[in-house]
Amino acid sequence: MRWVVLGLVSSIYFVTYIDRVNISIAAPTISTELGIGPALMGLIFSAFSVPYTLLQMPGGWLADRIGPRRALSGMGLLWAFSTALTAVPASAVGLAVARLGVGLAEGGAFPAATRAFTAWIPSARRGLAQGLPHSFARLGGAAAPPVVVALMLAYGWRMAFVALGGVSLLLMLVWAWFYRDRPRDHWLTNPAEVELLEREASAPVADARPNATPWRALLRRMWPVTVVDFCYGWSLWVFLTWLPSYLSSGRHLALEQLALFASLPLLGGMFGDAIGGVLTDWLWRRDHRRLARAGQSAVGLLLSLAFVVPAVSVASPVTAVWLLSASFFALEISNAPLWASAMDIGGSHAGVGAGMMNTGFGVAGIISPFVFGALVQATGTWSLPFLLSAVLLLAGAAVACLFIDPIAPLMSMQPSALSGQEKPTEQLILADS
Repeated sequence: MRWVVLGLVSSIYFVTYIDRVNISIAAPTISTELGIGPALMGLIFSAFSVPYTLLQMPGGWLADRIGPRRALSGMGLLWAFSTALTAVPASAVGLAVARLGVGLAEGGAFPAATRAFTAWIPSARRGLAQGLPHSFARLGGAAAPPVVVALMLAYGWRMAFVALGGVSLLLMLVWAWFYRDRPRDHWLTNPAEVELLEREASAPVADARPNATPWRALLRRMWPVTVVDFCYGWSLWVFLTWLPSYLSSGRHLALEQLALFASLPLLGGMFGDAIGGVLTDWLWRRDHRRLARAGQSAVGLLLSLAFVVPAVSVASPVTAVWLLSASFFALEISNAPLWASAMDIGGSHAGVGAGMMNTGFGVAGIISPFVFGALVQATGTWSLPFLLSAVLLLAGAAVACLFIDPIAPLMSMQPSALSGQEKPTEQLILADS
């Protein structure tokens, strides 16, 4: 059943990323039709990230309190509606409002899904549990260009948003019907599997509502992960929002060519997430735990930097796309260890911990698309924004090596031999212990 749950969450990640990047695929057409310049389009891209960032910790806290089943179901219904609503506006303001709705709904989605894994996935498999869904997320981003372009060519850009909103609605109804917060409550788990899951999970699987959130202790342990996630997220948001426009305006590719070339870097990211998840688990099981989380994150960021710098300077558009694909592959190797670190540190408060970490990603999403577009408009070149991303990749690698400590969980959980439930030891493991 843990694999079925993992597959369902992966499907949700796949759809969320199509809904997240579809506007970047349609951006060249929307800009022409509505007369929107690069700087203003950057603001529309950033509109998603404002509520997305603000809802990270509240969304994770909500999943900790009421359970990820109800929390994620409500979020999914809202982002399905907001995605379809993107088809309605005829102005930049209307588009920004619709994107605010999508960001508001998706803000707590990944922290809620991370909280769902604490009851179903043991520590030694958390890299794969994060790598596989994020791999599907990148696959969703890679699938978005051909799907959205096909819908645009056949019916216009507005129909693409209506169709994708309907798909999101159907998937979240399946989630609400099928998923259960506790393995013992699911009609398809057998007693042996329930016993195994409750013995291995480091969160209280018998009660979705943990003790009071230790905010200060969480912040002391999670701030380096948040900073690294910001540096990682800066480059990721560049790929998600500006890649189609860069290939169209900077590399002069036609709309039909975007369906392939805008997908290749995201496909590279898909493999990077999966391989990164397997690799961090392999290192963790061999007791190289700091290397599995902090070390792997740093290596991924440095490799991404090594590929992105020549990508913007080569003359051939095809060579540039392959270098960007390699850069995105390396960038995503660092993703699974970051999310697994939030689970390792947070324990029964993994929802809040993941939200705290992903706040860095959200802040990057607010700043990065706008700064990137403003630099392009001000300088008339695409090289400088990519070089800024490279500097932040170097900074993120340094922070990961020096400050991330994923080894000791924030709150140890001990299983009760009589009840099969897990109870907190009531001893916080502080950062200076």
